[in-house]
Amino acid sequence: MTHQPTVLTPDVLIVGGGPAGLTAAAGLADRHAGHVLVVDREETAGGIPRHSDHTGYGLRDLRRVLTGPAYARHLVRRAARAGAEIRTRTMVTGWADEHTADVTGPDGRYRIRARAVVLATGARERPRSARRIPGDRPDGVHTTGQLQNLVHLHHRPVGERAVIVGAELVSWSAARTLREAGCTPALMISQYPKAESYAAFTAAGRTALRVPVATRTRVTRIIGRGRCRAVEIEHLDTGRRTTVACDTVVFTGDWIPDHELARTAGLDLDAGTRGPLTDTALRTSRPGVFAAGNLLHPVDTADVAALDGRHVAGQVIEHLHGRTPPAEGVRLLADAPFRWIAPQILRPGDPAPARDRLLLWTDAFVRLPKVTVRQDARTLVRRTLAWPAAPGRVFRVPAGILDGVSPTGGPVHIGLG
Repeated sequence: MTHQPTVLTPDVLIVGGGPAGLTAAAGLADRHAGHVLVVDREETAGGIPRHSDHTGYGLRDLRRVLTGPAYARHLVRRAARAGAEIRTRTMVTGWADEHTADVTGPDGRYRIRARAVVLATGARERPRSARRIPGDRPDGVHTTGQLQNLVHLHHRPVGERAVIVGAELVSWSAARTLREAGCTPALMISQYPKAESYAAFTAAGRTALRVPVATRTRVTRIIGRGRCRAVEIEHLDTGRRTTVACDTVVFTGDWIPDHELARTAGLDLDAGTRGPLTDTALRTSRPGVFAAGNLLHPVDTADVAALDGRHVAGQVIEHLHGRTPPAEGVRLLADAPFRWIAPQILRPGDPAPARDRLLLWTDAFVRLPKVTVRQDARTLVRRTLAWPAAPGRVFRVPAGILDGVSPTGGPVHIGLG
């Protein structure tokens, strides 16, 4: 006799207990969406902020600033107090059907069949192996997440002298973590003409953390048997190579969404973000399945991910109440130097995107970007924005630039020019 797995039937299943998932859970529970169940594979919910032990979290969503761990605890408490159920050490391993998840947790294996599903699985940095950096395979090579987990959650030592690969906002977070662990960040390197993070962060980091930044530079080899002892770096313009002594290397940035569940579910994926293709209501290609946070735009700040969660909660409520979305939509496409845009579908009658912003990622610095919107060989908008487009951070564009788009026209191209 075949044993049938237990099936739970919440109204909403949220996969991922980071800022997006927890904020969505709180919003849904507050609005009486029924049984809201959050599952998270980690020991404790809260996502990346749990082990990002510095201030700067919560500005956009909470209107105050907290440390990462305090921010994570706040989001967990708020979701629980609203009435959401949070199950940790619980992993969705696959799909039994379009709305039924196979789950493994402390209680064994079972299934969850929900009326609506929100995927909020976040993003991760590419490790050294995915970046195809040649050389030896020693200990002491980490991503920022691995480093912070090691230092702040497990209180383990890391090394004495480090090289940081990348110069994004998260790179300075890595530098601070290294300092707190007693490891000197000897050098930060960037392939771009200048550091990717905001100039104020770079200047403050160079001053307070005393980290020199080498631009137009890449790692060509990692050296060390047993433990890392050096990296070889190359200047991209001159080809000159030098060796930098270090026992620790931290690869930062270069984000990819945790999209395995979206992929195995057969959802349409965007080639640029590699996350699910969504409209401004954060619906995916499968009715009743939504997505939010850095699964969709790898990677933005935790508070922006949380605001995605707030936005998707309202759209899930509409779905639970039986609202049928418009069948057709216009595709939004990012033209070079933009790598991707999120969301990617504009439907008539749908809400504006979260925070009324389109999110784009650029591969080039543009100090005064002139954003253009084109449809069917016509230029609909050409608008110069006062803030720069820069690699390593999300470029935000007011969604109002799409006001002239025809819902019956062809794809819309967003670029510069």
